[in-house]
Amino acid sequence: MPLYKSIAIDKDTRLLIWKNTESLDEFLQHVKLKDICTDRLNGMKSEQHKKGFLGVRMLMQEIGYTDFDLFYDENGKPHLKDGMNISITHSYAFSAIIISKNDIGIDMELIREKVITIADKFIEPEFAYLNPEHLTEYTNKLMVIWGVKEAVYKMVSRSGLSFKQNIYVFPFEISEKCGMTSVKFEDLNESYPFCFEQVEDFILVYCLGSKTLL
Repeated sequence: MPLYKSIAIDKDTRLLIWKNTESLDEFLQHVKLKDICTDRLNGMKSEQHKKGFLGVRMLMQEIGYTDFDLFYDENGKPHLKDGMNISITHSYAFSAIIISKNDIGIDMELIREKVITIADKFIEPEFAYLNPEHLTEYTNKLMVIWGVKEAVYKMVSRSGLSFKQNIYVFPFEISEKCGMTSVKFEDLNESYPFCFEQVEDFILVYCLGSKTLL
C-alpha cells in the first residue's frame, strides 16, 4: 500500500501522505466506512475524488484511527473523538492528513501557472514582495501563499473569513521552507508559523496554531 511519506513534526504532531494508486475496489477492501460516509462516497461523481476521500481514511488507519473516530462540526471542520486535532486535504493522486494536540491546518495543491491569473482574488499586500519577472519563483510563491491561506482557513474555521482581507502571509523565501502568517478577523488577531515543501508536482503546506514549528 502506498504510504508516500510520514513526518513526525514534533512529539505531538504527525503528518502523513498517501499516493492514491489503488483501484476503488482495493480501497474498499481495506476501508470500513460509517453509513453516512458510504452515502457521501456513493454521491461523488469523480473517481479521483472518491480515491482522495478513501486515501484519507487509509492514512487514519495507519496511525490507529478509523472513519468511526472522525466527525465534523457545524462549520464542516473535522475532529477526532479522542480530542486530537486533525486537518485533511486531497488533490489529484495525493491525500494527506496532519494530526496534533495543537490547532492545525493542511493543504496540498497542484502547481499550476493558472494561479497567476487568479492571484488578485486571494492576495493583495503580498504583491509588494513578489517578483513576476522570475516566473518559476513567482508561481511557486503564489502556490505557497494560496496553500497557507487554505491551511489557516481550515485551522481557524471562522465563517466569513476572507483570504484576501483577513489573512496575510509575511515575506518568505522558497529555500527556507517556512514562514509566518497572520489573521485579523473579528476578535482574532494572531500570528502563526507555517512550513511547506514540494511533493512531486504539488505544494504541501501545513500550519500550527503554536510557535513550535520555527
